[in-house]
Amino acid sequence: MAKPKKAGRDYGAGSIYQRKDGMWIGTIEAGWNESGNRRRITVSAKDEDAVKVKLREKRRALEIAGDTNVDPRATVKSWAEEWLPIVERKQRPHTFNATKVALRKWVVPTIGHKKFAQLNPADVRAVTSAQRAAGLSSSTQLRTQSVLMSLLKAAAVEGHPVAERIFKTEAPGKAVSDRRSMSVPEAVAVLGAATELLPHSSRTAAALLQGMRQGEALGLTWPCVDLEANSLTISWQLQPLPYRVARDTSSGFRVPDGYEARQLKGRWHLVRPKSKAGWRVIPLVPWMRTALETWQQIAPESEHGLVWPALDGGPTDPKVDDAEWYGLQGAAEVGHPAGRYYTIHEGRHTTATLLLEARIDPAVIVAILGHSSIVTSQGYMHVDTRQSLDAMTAVAERLQLG
Repeated sequence: MAKPKKAGRDYGAGSIYQRKDGMWIGTIEAGWNESGNRRRITVSAKDEDAVKVKLREKRRALEIAGDTNVDPRATVKSWAEEWLPIVERKQRPHTFNATKVALRKWVVPTIGHKKFAQLNPADVRAVTSAQRAAGLSSSTQLRTQSVLMSLLKAAAVEGHPVAERIFKTEAPGKAVSDRRSMSVPEAVAVLGAATELLPHSSRTAAALLQGMRQGEALGLTWPCVDLEANSLTISWQLQPLPYRVARDTSSGFRVPDGYEARQLKGRWHLVRPKSKAGWRVIPLVPWMRTALETWQQIAPESEHGLVWPALDGGPTDPKVDDAEWYGLQGAAEVGHPAGRYYTIHEGRHTTATLLLEARIDPAVIVAILGHSSIVTSQGYMHVDTRQSLDAMTAVAERLQLG
């Protein structure tokens, strides 16, 4: 047998040699492990050129990572399972559920087997292609890619060899939404139906007149309604919190760090708005004040002080609230041009449109609706309450709430 050959140390800290059995071996020094011992990475191949390529790839991966104490065998799947418990402590429950679904249903099945050093932009596109083939919208594809990018950025911070070019992968475009606002006659018709059919027509007005989100309305409590000052304070939302173990009520709830929540009944909780802009005071026009005052006298007794509770006084399920909203549109013979009913959130679109048509200052509109897009805007932070009242009065007049 031929005498083993040595190729020397032509590749930085690494060395290449041929074993007696003919296999070529390459080694590279890779820092130290947690025990303080020098860490050495070894690769092998049947010929010298192949082992040089492998050694070069290992060195490149180490240079990208900048941290040699990560597991070189780590895959997208193994890191995803490690990363999810980390973000679970930070993300709001609804957001975390979407993150988990995106990873476990699409990212992991498509590219979960890939090691980080093997990833390239084509792998990111492969996830998008899988969703497109399943008929999912480009908006969903965009959200999933955003989750994937967050996963990979966190992996890079930990020291995994994620190539920078991956983060430059072009993102899918956002799908065109058919959401729109009701016309004034449509909104007036729905309010008319609510006044005729419901003792709590103020709930419908909260959606169209004040643009309250569904969770804000269903989580509103009487202590947050000041009939003497003609205002209500939006400081809580009704949201379901997931159990730590699905359907196991004894397992407790998954609550992110710094997440303020008050349990009402079962999984239903009052939680704080997700942004500072969501926490706001809305003035009451005379019609709304009178409607709330009347409703307070006959509303179901609620131990939680809910303004619009279920018949048993507990929180109203959003599905029940939706059904009532659609029923009012049916009674008023109102519907979206696409042949469906308007969603409850489109009532909020209607408020925004009416405010714009009334030529209300955009900063005042932001203050009323609680948008978070310009929460740091100085103009928004100093809106006068009188301006908000004038704006609400203008909308009330258009909705014929004299």
